[in-house]
Amino acid sequence: MNQPDLGLKVAELRQQKGLTQEQLAKLCEVTPRTIQRIESGEVDPRAYTLNCLSTALEFDFSEETTAKENLWLALLHLSSIICIVIVPILLWSWKKNQSYKIDKHGRQVLNFQITMTLTLIAALFLLMIVPVILAFMQEAGINTVEGSPMFLLLVMCTPMPLILIGIFCTYQGVANTMRALLDKPIRYALSIPFVK
Repeated sequence: MNQPDLGLKVAELRQQKGLTQEQLAKLCEVTPRTIQRIESGEVDPRAYTLNCLSTALEFDFSEETTAKENLWLALLHLSSIICIVIVPILLWSWKKNQSYKIDKHGRQVLNFQITMTLTLIAALFLLMIVPVILAFMQEAGINTVEGSPMFLLLVMCTPMPLILIGIFCTYQGVANTMRALLDKPIRYALSIPFVK
């Protein structure tokens, strides 16, 4: 992992563990100024310091684990095409402690997946309401016989939200996979930040 991602991850993990920079410096047998410089991205830590940070923060900062980072980022973003939250959750929880980037991107993928799953549930609810609407229209005396324009409109528009959600998820997954592989910022439109 390279700076500034390394520094950001060290600061995040240190805060999650409730450690001050001084306490982390003591655990790693370095000066507090060294920790400050690592967290601010001014320096890359030496191998010994990196191993101490890995042990103290229970996170693997080694270069070998980040060598295949792009593959995991691609799999993570492509998993957002399928509107099943379980796949990105499994990928993210398995790899989040090995890469800051995977952790960060995984949170965004999960937020998108949760949002799309809720949207999909709403669309399915809408799909279940159509027979009720048809029954209500028959009671009201509106022509709902097969072949009538109102019947055809309801039947044709019913699956449209499901189709649009599928197209939108596919576009977002492919576009963000390309952005991640090109090291550009990723953006999931309409995503609600559930996981922070």
